[in-house]
Order: sequence, then structure tokens, then C-alpha cells
Amino acid sequence: MLKLLSLLLLTFSFTVVADDDWRTPATENLVYMQLDTGLVVVELAPFMAPKHVAQFKALIKEGFYDGLDFYRVIDGFVAQAGDVNEQKASQHKGALAAEFTRSVATDSDFMLVQSPDFMAPQSGFLYGFPAGRDPDTKQEWLLHCPGTLAMARNNDANSATTDFYITIGQATRHLDRNMSSFGRVIYGMPAIQALHRAELNNSSGVIEDVSKRSKILWIKAAEYVAPAQRISVQVQQQTSAAVAQRLASARTLDNEFFHFKGNGNLDVCYYQLKSRLVTD
Repeated sequence: MLKLLSLLLLTFSFTVVADDDWRTPATENLVYMQLDTGLVVVELAPFMAPKHVAQFKALIKEGFYDGLDFYRVIDGFVAQAGDVNEQKASQHKGALAAEFTRSVATDSDFMLVQSPDFMAPQSGFLYGFPAGRDPDTKQEWLLHCPGTLAMARNNDANSATTDFYITIGQATRHLDRNMSSFGRVIYGMPAIQALHRAELNNSSGVIEDVSKRSKILWIKAAEYVAPAQRISVQVQQQTSAAVAQRLASARTLDNEFFHFKGNGNLDVCYYQLKSRLVTD
């Protein structure tokens, strides 16, 4: 049975702060993916799914994903990659216990953006990731916004092993709290959006013609990428003045272009924190 949707890391260090407006993600939380469509950089979220991060990094270290492909790509939904035939050997294929949510930690930096959200009691940002929260159950989780990285699985909640997906559509929030999300793309979404898709009438989304699948050339943890070959990517601080101003403007639609000013509600996925390249 095809696995439906999955990714990983160990350490709980989050970032090295660059200034009040931008942060530099910790090197140990970054993964480089060289696809045949371009370079992608992912920031992992060990604070949310530490076991998935750890297994993903172990798979990367042994080169498991190198040469595999994105075999299931559904326009407006997800791009799924891995070993569709489950033939590639690995030391790290154990089934993972689901990490759909976590209990609200005493040091959680959750920043409220919208309450209620259309799929959650609250939504906002958590350590720079779009997140949801339920103050009654005291649970929080990562949202399925464009660029979210998560592990594929079967119907069994605890069946994720190796295959992962990246969200390429806006309308995927029904996957929130149903999948183990453990990262998000902070650089290279054009390369993800350029992946070859299945035909529109292909309900499974699996690209049967192997020659038409987009390839993973290699995936490496950033610490194993030569320093001269790394790129410096920074992400907006969720508490920065620029983010506050952008959200306030979005609530009021204060540009003269807008004649209908909305109702003040926000979809946090549409206002994800921006990234930038830093050059010398």
C-alpha cells in the first residue's frame, strides 16, 4: 500500500540571532536538497517531531535518498518523494510513532495571529514556523502551509518510515494534526514548484512513467556541505516590527487598491515569514 505522506533532526537549538528583524537558523537544523530542478534548503523542527527529524537525518547521512525521485506529485497538493517500491536497503527504516502535536511547553514562544482559525482554535507562529494551538487541550502543532515538510504514512498513524512530502498547495490544512510535520522550505520553493506533476486525471498522483519523475540528486545535512558551498539564508523574526506591520496592514487592507476591506481575519499560511539570502 502506498504511503500517503513524511522528514527530520536531533538537537533542540533553534537559531543564532542575526538582529532584531532576522534570524539565522542553526546549521544543525538545515538540510540541503539538490534536485534536478534546483537547490532547496529546509529548516527542520526538532522541537515538534524529534524522532522524525532524527530518522530523517540518519537516512540522509547514509545516502538513502540520493538518486530517488518525486514519484507522486499532485498539482495544488503535495510532492512526495522516496522509495516507492520499498526496495532500497537502509539501516533506518523503523516505523515511527506519530508526532502530530506536542504539549504546550512552558518556554513555548507561540505568537498568536488568528483566533479562531478556520481549522484550529488559534493559529500563529512557533519558533518561526506556522503553527496551530488549542488552549483547551494544551496542544500545539505545525500547519500544512506551502513548503511544509512531513513524513508519508499508511492509515496507521505510527507507520511513517522513510518517504516524505512537501506541500505545494494552499488548501492542505485538513492534514493538520493528521501527519507528522517536521520542517519547512526556507529557500528554493521555485524548484519544488517546478517538479514534474502527474496527469490531471490521475487520482493517485503517482507518475507511472519513471522517466518523467523529477530526481533527487542528493540530500545532505548542512554540516556535511562544504562551507564554501553553503548559502546563507535568514528568516524574519516573528516578533519583528516588519512582521507586525505586515499583519496589521493585512487585517485592515489599508492600501487604496482595496474597496472591500475584508473582516480582519488572516490565513497565517498566506503570511508566512519571509526568507532572504545574505551575501558578503
